[in-house]
Amino acid sequence: MAEAADHGGGLDAAARLFGGVRADWLDLSTGINPCPYPIGALPKDAWTALPDSNAFAALELAARAFWQVPTGAAVLAAPGASALIARMPLLAAAGRVAIAAPTYNEHGRAFRSAGWQVVDAESISEARVLVHPNNPDGRVWGAQDSAGLTIVDESFCDVMPEASLMRHAAQPGIIILKSFGKFWGLAGMRLGFAIGDPALIARLSQAIGPWAVSGPALAIGAQALRDVAWAQAERVRLARDAKRLDALIAAPLVGGTTLFRLYDVGDALAFQTHLASVKIWSRVFPYSTRWVRLGLPGAEADWSRLEAALQGKTT
Repeated sequence: MAEAADHGGGLDAAARLFGGVRADWLDLSTGINPCPYPIGALPKDAWTALPDSNAFAALELAARAFWQVPTGAAVLAAPGASALIARMPLLAAAGRVAIAAPTYNEHGRAFRSAGWQVVDAESISEARVLVHPNNPDGRVWGAQDSAGLTIVDESFCDVMPEASLMRHAAQPGIIILKSFGKFWGLAGMRLGFAIGDPALIARLSQAIGPWAVSGPALAIGAQALRDVAWAQAERVRLARDAKRLDALIAAPLVGGTTLFRLYDVGDALAFQTHLASVKIWSRVFPYSTRWVRLGLPGAEADWSRLEAALQGKTT
């Protein structure tokens, strides 16, 4: 039996449980930027033509510049980081993979599905996964010597580029994953990157096949990655809004990033249920009865809606 997925989102399921339709809900269960990158007009052939080599090359060049990719590392664009995560276990013979818990469960799920044994971070292993910064507590990892296959998931690292381990991407056995949907707020576009050991990237490229990224995603991705001024301004805004959210929540902050915050609310299910009663969706975890993760509201109306719901909880 396939292992169940455990992640944010799922508004359709929330609506079935608590009523309403998707449009009624404020989704704070993910770490997706609620103020997405502004998409301008796209060339007509982005929709009508098969993506050509120039479009892929332009996206790769923009990615190399934005993330300061070392010369010896290879870059591969893919239809979302999840598509890459599912293929990571196929890059080495099945053995033991070290994954520090708690963390994003898709890595462990992918490795177990491919016949790997998931062990704790201190165990001897043939592969390891570092979610950096970690989801949900925001833990960051320092540089470590590569031993076998090492996957560094930097899906949320664009809010803190100074912490990136990208400078190690050219080392043998290293793959760094980047998600475009989180920081740029365009999760529906499905764009992700694997950056690292050229031999491993070549195998991934063969696995995902030609034209894996859509023409619109190539065009938007290249434009956004070149827009350094937008990225810098977003980091400032997200930091400000994360502090604003902390001030609203009457519970200890466990950790997180400026895209999501993790709180110890005492009774996580009761907290989630209360917010859900007013059509606000939050994130709880199967391994904790106390933790709730909240993403940031975007529009002022959404902030007011959350504040009213929280005040209702305490009165």
